[in-house]
Amino acid sequence: MNADGRKSATHIPGPRSRELLQALRHRESRNVTAVSEDFPVVWERGEGAFVTDSDGNRYVDLTAAFGVANVGHANPRVARAIADQAAALPHAMGDVHPSSTRIAFLERLATIVPEALQRTFLASTGSEAIEAAMKTAVMATGRSTFAAFRGAYHGLSVGALALCGIEKFRAPFAGTIASGTVWLDYPHAGTDVRDAIATTAAQLRGREDVAAVFVEPIQGRGGCIVPPDGYLAGLRGLCDELGILLVVDEIYTGFSRTGTWFAIQRENVVPDVLCVGKAMGGGFPISAAIATRPVMDAWPASQGEALHTSTYLGNPMGCAAALAVIEECARLDLPARSRQLGEIVHDRCARWHGRYGITEVRGRGGFWGIAFEDAGRAERLVKRALQSGIILLQSGAGGSVVTIGPPLIIEFDDLKGALDEIEICLKEQ
Repeated sequence: MNADGRKSATHIPGPRSRELLQALRHRESRNVTAVSEDFPVVWERGEGAFVTDSDGNRYVDLTAAFGVANVGHANPRVARAIADQAAALPHAMGDVHPSSTRIAFLERLATIVPEALQRTFLASTGSEAIEAAMKTAVMATGRSTFAAFRGAYHGLSVGALALCGIEKFRAPFAGTIASGTVWLDYPHAGTDVRDAIATTAAQLRGREDVAAVFVEPIQGRGGCIVPPDGYLAGLRGLCDELGILLVVDEIYTGFSRTGTWFAIQRENVVPDVLCVGKAMGGGFPISAAIATRPVMDAWPASQGEALHTSTYLGNPMGCAAALAVIEECARLDLPARSRQLGEIVHDRCARWHGRYGITEVRGRGGFWGIAFEDAGRAERLVKRALQSGIILLQSGAGGSVVTIGPPLIIEFDDLKGALDEIEICLKEQ
């Protein structure tokens, strides 16, 4: 057992992981999980900031499982809330008979988002929340064209693909994706914010068909790209000027990830629709599109048959999990802890800039990206770190970024120990 809690019981991947991965390759669509001699491993258990695989190897997780485990893997309070709800009422009836847990969650959710966001549509996945926002924008404006950013990632369902700014995800399905998306350039930190807003304005002006602009406050799958300070607020003002709705996708950045409850709060931006998910359920699938009253009330009142719904809308277990996550974020003051983690990551990773093929280090709070000269270096670091008991995530449109985004409850010493090990891996590349 290492000082930071990592443990090596077998070669990685171990024999049990290899056996299970062979079974997976036999049964699962070959498009889903890439399997090679040295990657991946099969997860068996999670606890806090650690994951144990099927061979007993224990890893420090610096991905929070795609940003889901902000309050930690198998958080006891979240697990207990799900179990208690499962024993009492695991499922209700979507748009017909709601559960009391769903109502309690909607009330509590309204207390942590900007006051103007008071109407919510619940769903199960990020893509669903995005598509609910797309439909809401159409209902509210009567328009059917959207603007999105190059490098954006809003989910991979057919509707959400219309907003996906990463071409490799769109190309095979070009014939089925809604056409006409207005593509905007996402500005990087360091760009003059006035120039960035002027560029966006030039791309949007004269387009009277645009219902909404969809934006991530920090591009996640695109490689943890941070815009210049003031850009989000400037975009809000521009949308107001042009009569276009602003939809902010905080599916990745929400629930304390970037140092505030939601990234929009850093610039006091209130979108017309806020999309959330991932960490909100602490491991249970639940998402939401939260809108201002005038925008969401563009939908007609239900007469017994909702125009947009799903079987698992407002699932009681998901709502119970989300309630517990909110209380954990508040109890542990995870926004403040995220800022502290960010200082540790920045102070260490900034020293790597210009070395080991690293071209940029960027991020905020508990969400950081290390950009490499090429995707090969990023891939080698992810695989080498796995051998050392560190789980990292490769990202970026071309795969040249390694993301660091641990569970926000990780102990500072565990994070520092993991960063020490990453530096060793970098030196060995």
